[in-house]
Amino acid sequence: VAKIMEKYDLVAIPVVDSIGRLMGRITIDDVVDVIRENAEEDYQLSAGITKDVNFSDSVFKQTKSRIPWLLIGMLGGVLSSQIIGVFDEEMASYTSLAMFLPLIAAMGGNAGVQSSAIVVQGLASGDLDIHSTGKKLFKEFRIGACNGLICGGLIFAYNFFFSDSFALTLSVSVALLSVIVFATVLGTLIPLLLNKMKVDPAIATGPFITTFNDIMGLIIYLLIAKQMFAIF
Repeated sequence: VAKIMEKYDLVAIPVVDSIGRLMGRITIDDVVDVIRENAEEDYQLSAGITKDVNFSDSVFKQTKSRIPWLLIGMLGGVLSSQIIGVFDEEMASYTSLAMFLPLIAAMGGNAGVQSSAIVVQGLASGDLDIHSTGKKLFKEFRIGACNGLICGGLIFAYNFFFSDSFALTLSVSVALLSVIVFATVLGTLIPLLLNKMKVDPAIATGPFITTFNDIMGLIIYLLIAKQMFAIF
């Protein structure tokens, strides 16, 4: 009903029975309440809060609603540290790689959250459906490539003038491009898959996307760096 009223700019919508007799109406103020409740729920889900809570709720209830995603984030941090441990020889030999670990992780997380937020908004408003998945993925791939080229080009210019290592300059630039493209596509795909599985896609826009992209961003960055330093 909310989608119909929003689409046609209605202030009231009739309710009829099976033979078309008027039984009542739904007004815009009723719909606004529903829209507000859904928006609040989606906002909490995107922040990693699994249940509907208010500021006045007890400490126990609020802790219970927040702890699942915090534990997932902690697990992601442990996995990230294990990934860095796998590349400990490279990190020890080329300590300058560590300088850009926060950059790679942050940019991947931001790109993923941006694309997933757009998809969730489109699914909620009805502007996006599962039949347009391929078209949406290709569009987000192009957007990710454009953003990646811009950011990668800027970081290449920065390192070209302020870094003594061309291998590092190339590693960070190529990795940043790759991570942004990967994160953008992943941030689009996961909400669409969750929606298909009848799971609220808003849950993908927060810690889940960020944590997963942090892990994959580190893997992509360190693998690319390993190859670049071997060549140069």
